[in-house]
Amino acid sequence: MKGIIFNLVEEVVANDHGPDAWDDILAAAGVEGAYTAVGSYSDDELLAIVSAAATATGASEDDILRHVGRYSIPPLAQRYPEFFTLHRGLRTFLPSLNSVIHPEVRKLYPGAQPPHFTITDDADGGILMEYHSQRSMCRLAEGLTLGAADHYGEPVTVTHPQCTREGASHCLLRVDLG
Repeated sequence: MKGIIFNLVEEVVANDHGPDAWDDILAAAGVEGAYTAVGSYSDDELLAIVSAAATATGASEDDILRHVGRYSIPPLAQRYPEFFTLHRGLRTFLPSLNSVIHPEVRKLYPGAQPPHFTITDDADGGILMEYHSQRSMCRLAEGLTLGAADHYGEPVTVTHPQCTREGASHCLLRVDLG
Protein backbone atom coordinates (compact mmCIF):
# COMPACT_ATOMS: atom_id res chain seq x y z
CA MET A 1 0.00 0.00 0.00
CA LYS A 2 1.41 3.37 -0.96
CA GLY A 3 1.96 5.98 1.73
CA ILE A 4 -0.44 8.45 0.09
CA ILE A 5 -3.30 6.30 1.41
CA PHE A 6 -1.87 6.46 4.94
CA ASN A 7 -1.45 10.23 4.55
CA LEU A 8 -5.11 10.56 3.56
CA VAL A 9 -6.23 8.47 6.55
CA GLU A 10 -4.15 10.72 8.82
CA GLU A 11 -5.65 13.85 7.27
CA VAL A 12 -9.22 12.61 7.70
CA VAL A 13 -8.59 11.52 11.32
CA ALA A 14 -6.90 14.83 12.20
CA ASN A 15 -9.69 16.85 10.56
CA ASP A 16 -12.38 14.87 12.37
CA HIS A 17 -10.81 14.42 15.80
CA GLY A 18 -7.66 16.56 16.02
CA PRO A 19 -3.97 15.69 15.56
CA ASP A 20 -3.69 13.94 18.93
CA ALA A 21 -6.29 11.39 17.82
CA TRP A 22 -3.96 10.23 15.03
CA ASP A 23 -1.16 9.62 17.53
CA ASP A 24 -3.56 7.73 19.81
CA ILE A 25 -4.73 5.53 16.93
CA LEU A 26 -1.14 4.79 15.87
CA ALA A 27 -0.26 3.81 19.44
CA ALA A 28 -3.33 1.58 19.71
CA ALA A 29 -2.48 -0.01 16.35
CA GLY A 30 1.10 -0.64 17.45
CA VAL A 31 2.63 1.06 14.41
CA GLU A 32 5.22 3.83 14.08
CA GLY A 33 3.24 6.03 11.73
CA ALA A 34 5.95 7.76 9.70
CA TYR A 35 4.58 7.54 6.16
CA THR A 36 5.87 9.21 3.03
CA ALA A 37 3.49 9.49 0.09
CA VAL A 38 5.75 7.47 -2.22
CA GLY A 39 6.74 4.88 0.38
CA SER A 40 5.32 1.36 0.37
CA TYR A 41 3.84 -0.07 3.54
CA SER A 42 2.13 -3.26 4.59
CA ASP A 43 -1.58 -3.61 3.95
CA ASP A 44 -1.73 -5.15 7.43
CA GLU A 45 -0.44 -1.89 8.88
CA LEU A 46 -3.31 0.04 7.30
CA LEU A 47 -5.79 -2.56 8.51
CA ALA A 48 -4.36 -2.25 12.05
CA ILE A 49 -4.91 1.52 11.89
CA VAL A 50 -8.46 1.04 10.61
CA SER A 51 -9.14 -1.48 13.38
CA ALA A 52 -7.77 0.90 16.04
CA ALA A 53 -9.87 3.75 14.64
CA ALA A 54 -12.96 1.54 14.73
CA THR A 55 -12.29 0.64 18.35
CA ALA A 56 -11.69 4.28 19.29
CA THR A 57 -14.85 5.55 17.62
CA GLY A 58 -17.22 2.62 18.03
CA ALA A 59 -17.76 2.50 14.27
CA SER A 60 -17.25 -0.64 12.19
CA GLU A 61 -14.09 -1.10 10.14
CA ASP A 62 -16.24 -0.91 6.99
CA ASP A 63 -17.67 2.41 8.18
CA ILE A 64 -14.16 3.74 8.86
CA LEU A 65 -12.98 2.79 5.36
CA ARG A 66 -16.10 4.28 3.78
CA HIS A 67 -15.70 7.50 5.79
CA VAL A 68 -11.99 7.81 4.96
CA GLY A 69 -12.76 7.27 1.28
CA ARG A 70 -15.50 9.86 1.22
CA TYR A 71 -13.54 12.55 3.01
CA SER A 72 -10.32 11.86 1.08
CA ILE A 73 -11.80 13.32 -2.09
CA PRO A 74 -11.53 17.01 -1.08
CA PRO A 75 -7.76 16.79 -0.42
CA LEU A 76 -7.28 14.65 -3.54
CA ALA A 77 -9.19 17.19 -5.65
CA GLN A 78 -7.03 19.94 -4.19
CA ARG A 79 -3.75 18.07 -4.86
CA TYR A 80 -4.74 16.73 -8.29
CA PRO A 81 -7.36 19.12 -9.70
CA GLU A 82 -6.72 17.95 -13.26
CA PHE A 83 -8.29 14.57 -12.40
CA PHE A 84 -11.53 16.28 -11.43
CA THR A 85 -11.88 19.40 -13.59
CA LEU A 86 -12.08 17.35 -16.80
CA HIS A 87 -15.44 15.97 -15.68
CA ARG A 88 -18.86 17.33 -14.83
CA GLY A 89 -20.08 14.31 -12.89
CA LEU A 90 -19.70 10.69 -11.94
CA ARG A 91 -20.85 9.31 -15.28
CA THR A 92 -17.62 10.52 -16.94
CA PHE A 93 -15.39 10.62 -13.86
CA LEU A 94 -15.74 6.96 -12.85
CA PRO A 95 -14.61 5.53 -16.23
CA SER A 96 -11.52 7.75 -16.02
CA LEU A 97 -10.27 5.75 -13.02
CA ASN A 98 -8.73 3.08 -15.25
CA SER A 99 -7.96 5.16 -18.33
CA VAL A 100 -6.52 8.32 -16.76
CA ILE A 101 -6.25 8.38 -12.98
CA HIS A 102 -4.74 4.99 -12.15
CA PRO A 103 -2.09 5.18 -14.93
CA GLU A 104 -1.08 8.57 -13.48
CA VAL A 105 -1.07 7.09 -9.97
CA ARG A 106 1.37 4.43 -11.19
CA LYS A 107 3.63 7.16 -12.64
CA LEU A 108 3.49 9.33 -9.51
CA TYR A 109 3.83 6.42 -7.08
CA PRO A 110 6.03 3.67 -8.58
CA GLY A 111 4.96 0.25 -7.39
CA ALA A 112 1.37 1.33 -6.74
CA GLN A 113 -1.21 -1.37 -7.38
CA PRO A 114 -4.54 0.43 -7.60
CA PRO A 115 -7.68 -1.63 -8.10
CA HIS A 116 -9.18 -2.19 -11.51
CA PHE A 117 -12.76 -1.12 -12.18
CA THR A 118 -15.10 -2.24 -14.92
CA ILE A 119 -17.69 0.51 -15.28
CA THR A 120 -20.97 -0.04 -17.14
CA ASP A 121 -24.37 1.61 -17.30
CA ASP A 122 -27.25 -0.53 -16.12
CA ALA A 123 -30.72 -0.70 -17.63
CA ASP A 124 -32.20 1.44 -14.85
CA GLY A 125 -29.90 4.42 -15.50
CA GLY A 126 -27.47 3.63 -12.70
CA ILE A 127 -23.78 2.85 -12.90
CA LEU A 128 -22.32 -0.58 -12.13
CA MET A 129 -18.75 -0.70 -10.86
CA GLU A 130 -16.93 -4.01 -10.72
CA TYR A 131 -14.09 -3.69 -8.20
CA HIS A 132 -11.15 -6.03 -8.81
CA SER A 133 -8.41 -6.05 -6.17
CA GLN A 134 -6.71 -8.57 -3.94
CA ARG A 135 -6.95 -6.06 -1.08
CA SER A 136 -10.72 -6.30 -0.56
CA MET A 137 -10.94 -2.63 0.35
CA CYS A 138 -14.17 -2.22 -1.53
CA ARG A 139 -15.62 -0.08 1.27
CA LEU A 140 -12.85 2.45 0.65
CA ALA A 141 -13.88 2.49 -3.04
CA GLU A 142 -17.48 2.94 -1.93
CA GLY A 143 -16.48 5.97 0.14
CA LEU A 144 -14.37 7.44 -2.65
CA THR A 145 -17.38 7.13 -4.96
CA LEU A 146 -19.56 8.95 -2.42
CA GLY A 147 -16.90 11.63 -2.05
CA ALA A 148 -16.68 12.10 -5.80
CA ALA A 149 -20.47 12.45 -5.92
CA ASP A 150 -20.23 15.11 -3.20
CA HIS A 151 -17.52 16.86 -5.21
CA TYR A 152 -19.76 17.05 -8.27
CA GLY A 153 -22.86 17.92 -6.24
CA GLU A 154 -24.66 14.76 -7.29
CA PRO A 155 -26.95 12.96 -4.85
CA VAL A 156 -26.26 9.23 -5.09
CA THR A 157 -26.99 5.97 -3.37
CA VAL A 158 -24.25 3.35 -3.45
CA THR A 159 -25.16 -0.27 -2.75
CA HIS A 160 -22.91 -3.28 -2.59
CA PRO A 161 -24.86 -6.26 -3.94
CA GLN A 162 -21.81 -8.52 -4.37
CA CYS A 163 -18.59 -8.80 -2.34
CA THR A 164 -15.46 -10.93 -2.36
CA ARG A 165 -15.70 -11.23 1.40
CA GLU A 166 -18.91 -13.18 0.81
CA GLY A 167 -17.36 -15.50 -1.77
CA ALA A 168 -17.86 -13.52 -4.99
CA SER A 169 -15.06 -13.34 -7.57
CA HIS A 170 -15.18 -9.52 -7.43
CA CYS A 171 -17.12 -6.79 -5.68
CA LEU A 172 -19.95 -5.01 -7.40
CA LEU A 173 -21.00 -1.50 -6.49
CA ARG A 174 -24.23 -0.06 -7.83
CA VAL A 175 -24.41 3.72 -8.04
CA ASP A 176 -27.89 5.19 -8.38
CA LEU A 177 -27.86 8.85 -9.41
CA GLY A 178 -30.42 11.33 -8.16
